[in-house]
Amino acid sequence: MPPRRDGAGGSELDDRFDVPLRGVGVDAETRCEHYDTDQDVIAIEFPCCGVYHPCFECHEALADHDPRRWPADQFDEPAVLCGVCGERLSVAAYLDSDHTCPACAAAFNPGCASHAHLYFDTE
Repeated sequence: MPPRRDGAGGSELDDRFDVPLRGVGVDAETRCEHYDTDQDVIAIEFPCCGVYHPCFECHEALADHDPRRWPADQFDEPAVLCGVCGERLSVAAYLDSDHTCPACAAAFNPGCASHAHLYFDTE
């Protein structure tokens, strides 16, 4: 696992990424303090603020507002960042990816499917 950088993320945007990203204890592949297995390598843009966070807990810890989910009619928007290669995936492409980045074949955590409803209007 890549080493963490002290203070990476936090209240400031993390300048290591080509998208606006905030998180708690973020490493170079977007793992955070809350989710840091080898497969926890995505960050999701929250439509409420336009900022990517590695997880809903990072958003809760750092944002000054309630989160909003991506509505189904906007699943074509590039809102998921692969922390391994930097590819931005549409919500639909991410949900259809079979837990693998279509650009670099990095494995995504299949357990994330259990809380996809926190990010995407899948119900």
